[in-house]
Amino acid sequence: MGLLLWVAGACSGLWLLWQHVAPSDPRVAQAWLGGLMAAGATALGTLPVLLSQSPPSERVRDAMLGFGAGVMLAACAFSLIVPGLEAAREQGAGQWGAGLMVAGGVLLGGAFVLTLDRWLPHEHFIKGREGRQAHLLKRTWLFVFAIALHNLPEGLAIGVAFAGTDPLAASALATGISIQDVPEGLVVALALRSAGYGRWMSGGLGAASGLVEPAGAVLGAAVIGLSAALLPWGLAFAAGAMLYVISHEIIPESHRQGHEAHATVGLMIGFVIMMLLDTALG
Repeated sequence: MGLLLWVAGACSGLWLLWQHVAPSDPRVAQAWLGGLMAAGATALGTLPVLLSQSPPSERVRDAMLGFGAGVMLAACAFSLIVPGLEAAREQGAGQWGAGLMVAGGVLLGGAFVLTLDRWLPHEHFIKGREGRQAHLLKRTWLFVFAIALHNLPEGLAIGVAFAGTDPLAASALATGISIQDVPEGLVVALALRSAGYGRWMSGGLGAASGLVEPAGAVLGAAVIGLSAALLPWGLAFAAGAMLYVISHEIIPESHRQGHEAHATVGLMIGFVIMMLLDTALG
């Protein structure tokens, strides 16, 4: 019942956000659709947990985590940082000025997620419970908070890309994030399943975790829509937030079981696929 109420509340909030923001700017509408595609991909990834009695091996799971990290790394570089540098130069910044602007945005994005990570009660799949008053919250909701922390930077990246970069490049970014969200949804559902939750609870929470992405996409597009001068900062901020999540959560988790080689191969494949998507479509 709590899960249904949480999903209903999230859907209602997304609908209200859409009604108030999207009609005024077509870029926000495009970001919304990109975020919904990513959310749908996350839900798609949870289906094996619902339909199969035998989940993938830990080796396959770690390879999928590495794949997701590789996609996100390439997205940070080719879809966020490079366009951020170009946008800063177009606004009149020199080489050093553009570099310092983007560097500052990357550090701000990482600091933002670090602050959330320190203060928001949640539970990592590796280190357990963190955050203030974490012991007062049930374990299910701690996982929900952790998943939200993980998906928020992806939604912001989609929104910022649609607000200020080329539509084809933004579509490539959204496609790449959606591709890596499929194994990500599966990994989240498997983690919840291994923590003792039932198949439907694990799949439902895994699918619901994707709802953060359209909300983040609308927020990112709306903020950049206020001023074009914010575009380099927004792109770099989203990249920094994603880099923090990659280093702090995904890569350590993919190496935890001793399958570093499989995780690294998955990372390289994910990086190359996202790079090809970005260069071919952008």
